[in-house]
Amino acid sequence: MFRLFDAPEREPSQFVGFAGNRIDRQAESRDGNSIGAALAHPAARLLILRDGRAHLKLADGGFDPYFDLAEAETLRARVDQVVLLGFSDSGPVLAAPGGLPAEQLPESIKAIDYRSIYTQGLVDPSALGALAQAASLLAWHATHRFCGRCGHNTESSDGGYKRVCLNCNAGHFPRTDPVAIMLTVTQEKCLMGRGRHFAPGMYSALAGFIEPGETIEAAVRRETFEEAGIRLGRVVYHASQPWPFPHTLMIGCFGEALNEDIHPDTWELEDCRWFSRAEVLDMLAGSHAGGLCVPPSGAIAHHLIRAWAES
Repeated sequence: MFRLFDAPEREPSQFVGFAGNRIDRQAESRDGNSIGAALAHPAARLLILRDGRAHLKLADGGFDPYFDLAEAETLRARVDQVVLLGFSDSGPVLAAPGGLPAEQLPESIKAIDYRSIYTQGLVDPSALGALAQAASLLAWHATHRFCGRCGHNTESSDGGYKRVCLNCNAGHFPRTDPVAIMLTVTQEKCLMGRGRHFAPGMYSALAGFIEPGETIEAAVRRETFEEAGIRLGRVVYHASQPWPFPHTLMIGCFGEALNEDIHPDTWELEDCRWFSRAEVLDMLAGSHAGGLCVPPSGAIAHHLIRAWAES
């Protein structure tokens, strides 16, 4: 049934971490002159990223992730490798790889990893969204310096949204890796697992990469069966989240469990179990008797878990 006009005006994806990007990308107007014109704009601002961290400057008791061109050059940002993210109300927004390691930065500049920035709320949602865009795009450039067709050098084009081979002229475009993240549920229980790298006591939704030629729903069913031995019936989409580690789109879904006997993949998971709604609500409230918890509020897994527990 067509339910577009019954949907909320703000979809669930707008409330996850890294999704607050307000930059006008102006994709249709990107060309070979875009970066030069943007850098020449007096209000141009740059994000500086290096080694999975963003450079943040101390400002008014908080952090400011943006630098003007003179500041970026003082910090030896690789302005020759800059990409144009788009335009804010105040002017162009760009991103460049950092030139200085963290230990050589001035005292007023901190290099903080992306995950800490979002979990600790160090910058506002719009800046966090811009950071995700910048991190994903710069990571793609760093790993696609050579042509996949002939192996020769490529160079950046179209504001950083294309690389062109200098030998065969093949065009290459930024990649986004789709990942299905799914909460398997019954009427009163949900299935969550623990990866070996998780924080102590944390359980989360299962997840896995979507493979070529596979629908989102098929990936949700396959990954759930492979990781937990649970077969799914109905699958419904809930929300998505850009995830800059390095250039992933998390696609959040709910899956209807058809069986409850778990056969976990112990290579992938340290533990996998069913949780009652009451137990999940305690985990969300931070009052679980066993000290168990769910991912932080910015994570799409948190939103899946909360949406089910409070429904």
